[in-house]
Amino acid sequence: MKYNRVFAIVMDSVGIGESPDSVDFDDAGADTLGHVAKFYGKNFKIPNLVKLGIGNIRKDNPLSDVEIMDSPIGSFGKMQETSVGKDSMDGHWEMMGLPVKEPLGFFPNGFPKELIEKLEKFSGRKAIVNKPYSGTDVIRDYGEHQLETGDLIVYTSGDSVLQIAANEEKIPLKELYKICEYARSITRDQPYRIGRIIARPYVGTNKENFERTSNRHDYALEPTAETDMNRIQKSGLEVLGVGKINDIFSGNGITSGVHTTSNHDGMEKTIENLNKDFKGFSFTNLVDFDAMYGHRRNPEGFGKALMEFDIQLGEFLDQMKPDDLLMITADHGNDPGYKGTDHTREYVPLLAYSPSMKKGDSLGIRSTFADLGATIIDNFGIEGNGVGTSFLDQLN
Repeated sequence: MKYNRVFAIVMDSVGIGESPDSVDFDDAGADTLGHVAKFYGKNFKIPNLVKLGIGNIRKDNPLSDVEIMDSPIGSFGKMQETSVGKDSMDGHWEMMGLPVKEPLGFFPNGFPKELIEKLEKFSGRKAIVNKPYSGTDVIRDYGEHQLETGDLIVYTSGDSVLQIAANEEKIPLKELYKICEYARSITRDQPYRIGRIIARPYVGTNKENFERTSNRHDYALEPTAETDMNRIQKSGLEVLGVGKINDIFSGNGITSGVHTTSNHDGMEKTIENLNKDFKGFSFTNLVDFDAMYGHRRNPEGFGKALMEFDIQLGEFLDQMKPDDLLMITADHGNDPGYKGTDHTREYVPLLAYSPSMKKGDSLGIRSTFADLGATIIDNFGIEGNGVGTSFLDQLN
């Protein structure tokens, strides 16, 4: 065991430039981090990410005003996704050695009539909208109608998701969750096989003040096979999930999981894990980049969130032990400077750091997100499934 504890932080949606197959997803030219950096210019201050080597990832196509370090303290590279989709579930499962190879159900024209009728019969409520929509736009356009009628706001996106928005004053959380659990139970298999059912609660009295709350809940498909998290847990080590990690893996392979209300809260809880006496793996998802700014195509908010994360990252780095390893990455892109409101097919950054490392070095372009999980289990001396290639020996 080279490191007693491994911490992985997923900056949800922080892609670092179009991947070779981006054209297949109609995402040619997408560049989440590049466009955010360009938006801010010299005002984009992420010193801790810079010293880890985030600027070094793009030596051939530098990020605007992001320094390329002569001697970064971390190792750096980028990873390409091999899963058939670009949803959070696909990205996280692939990181843990389980690329998604069977296409999930997409419904760009809305969900089939028979599925909607089942939801209506179970809930006793009418379902409205039933088409792709921005989450903030749909509650602005239909929230007042829901307050008047109690109808369910059902919508989707460019991903394999069925989302149900409900005003907490009109449809209590307990009821919304129950409806979503039912929706999950009837969409696991074909002809639907939907990746995630998402409860989207919000509050407010009219379209001018509707606001989504942190009571979102994701109901993902059960992993179709063992993941590296299962393998770590079975070896007797702990696996700590922070944020929506527990939802994405439906609790599988997780010793304990905590819900978070924001990026800031997610980093606070990750720092709490850093100060716990445990051996194993801590896995964090910071969702605000995606939910609050990427889907809303808000580069200003996206960049501000990255700068706020960078400050907390500095706190984390200061408290690491010599036998800790930190890896920072993302699960897909969600370019706030791009067309549409959906995820974008991009490379994701890869940063690795431990206080015991003598120097940082290039990790190159990794051919699958699964290299992350392969490295973690290699560190713990655990046999994997042969998916992914460890870069543990490159961490000097």
